[in-house]
Amino acid sequence: MSTRVVLAMSGGVDSSVAAALLKERGYDVLGLFMRTGAHVETERKAKTCCSAVDALDAQNVADRLDIPFYVLDYERDFARIQDYFAAEYLAGRTPNPCAMCNIWLKFGKLWEQGRKVGAEFVATGHYARIQAAPDGTPRVARAVDRHKDQSYVLFGLTPEILPRVLLPIGDYSKDQIRQMARERGLPVHDKPDSQEICFIPDDDYLRFVRGRGDQGPDRGGEVVDLEGKRLAVHAGVEAFTIGQRRGLGLAVGEPRYVVKIEPVSRTVTVGPRQALESPGLEASRFNWQGTVPESGRPVACLAQIRARHQAVPATVVALEAGRARVVFETPQPAVAPGQIVTVYEGDLVLGGGWIEGPIGADRADQAK
Repeated sequence: MSTRVVLAMSGGVDSSVAAALLKERGYDVLGLFMRTGAHVETERKAKTCCSAVDALDAQNVADRLDIPFYVLDYERDFARIQDYFAAEYLAGRTPNPCAMCNIWLKFGKLWEQGRKVGAEFVATGHYARIQAAPDGTPRVARAVDRHKDQSYVLFGLTPEILPRVLLPIGDYSKDQIRQMARERGLPVHDKPDSQEICFIPDDDYLRFVRGRGDQGPDRGGEVVDLEGKRLAVHAGVEAFTIGQRRGLGLAVGEPRYVVKIEPVSRTVTVGPRQALESPGLEASRFNWQGTVPESGRPVACLAQIRARHQAVPATVVALEAGRARVVFETPQPAVAPGQIVTVYEGDLVLGGGWIEGPIGADRADQAK
């Protein structure tokens, strides 16, 4: 019998081609669509990935490929991600819902469902690869198409699940994937890419956060400079992110950036660009895909702190209680609490975690 694999199908071209490639390689493919209730429009719109129309697109692809297709109700589970998203902004942090979706749903709930139906593997349409490290263990690796690489948000795949993960499209460019879809007659070959935050199709994240979060009677506060001088007032810390320049409501003659957000006092501190730079960071809930280094021993790596951040030379040190410290070779701007840091050994993910905040030069020196 063929080896069974459950595939997360979103109705987009990437997961559709992943389905085709897996079937051509002899797998028994089951397509699963996660119904999240994020938005339910019935007309085709660009940049969606979990609407009713997307489910129909995924069904049409499955019919074309002659593979079983099922829609799973994850609306209650997805609400957890939406709550997390709103809560993080209201706490002055910058969330990463895509990473949470991967951890909780695609490689969590969906894989649990797969095992119940006898699947040996779980697959997605992420632009990343699974490759063996020098010690023979599987790791997430960067995609061939570096402009589409999504390995950064797959840091949370644990050593236990990695041997069961298939990422079929990571060896191809986006143009090649679309060409493959056209050659196979898949109806989604020209469908636009989905947006990063699928549950906010109008891009108005502030409206979403304020409509969902428990804000209390007064969320306002002050915008101050590095010396604590009041420059303006604001209506809530959820409107700001570390490194933000636009929309600050300031007229100070030269560019100012958000360098610190204090949710308790509701104070937003701004400063010049150089004030954004940090020598390193500390992260919690750190997941090591490779062997966990000896506690306190610096390991050379490349560190990436945002989806569009170029990974830079750094060292990472394992700390107690699932924490880690990352020290950059050169200070980096806009280290945002709530975001993720993924560290690499070459193209292979070594691990990653959730940024708690930047560190000063004293603690950076301790990690060298």
